[in-house]
Amino acid sequence: MANAIIKGMGFHHMSLYVSDFDKSLAFYQKLGMRVYTAWGEGDSRIALLDTGDGTLLELFAKPGQVIKAEGRWQHLALHVENVQSALDTALAAGARLHSPVRIMDLDSHPRKITIQIAFVYGPDGEVIEFIKQLVKKI
Repeated sequence: MANAIIKGMGFHHMSLYVSDFDKSLAFYQKLGMRVYTAWGEGDSRIALLDTGDGTLLELFAKPGQVIKAEGRWQHLALHVENVQSALDTALAAGARLHSPVRIMDLDSHPRKITIQIAFVYGPDGEVIEFIKQLVKKI
């Protein structure tokens, strides 16, 4: 569904502060993300990673800093074809389990949807959700 008010609007990227740039970059690359572009040096590095569909994740280096949860994000939701496989891949890449795969029927309006989800913690404790919409009823 296209945005009728602001033409061409869509999700471009989400930005994440990371305390260990190399560790976070390696983690997200193990999930299959590729560097789209990067700039800066040393403690000022920034990279845009393509999630696979053109949507971008931006990593900002904040070395040696403890990054408070409210300074990162609530969670990053990534749509996937196979939630269990994505969860297994993330865990093998070093993620920690937040919650296992489960199916939820959402009491949503106007569309009722059923989703399959799982959550992990990334290298800086950021919460990552893997999601697949199973049912779409109108």
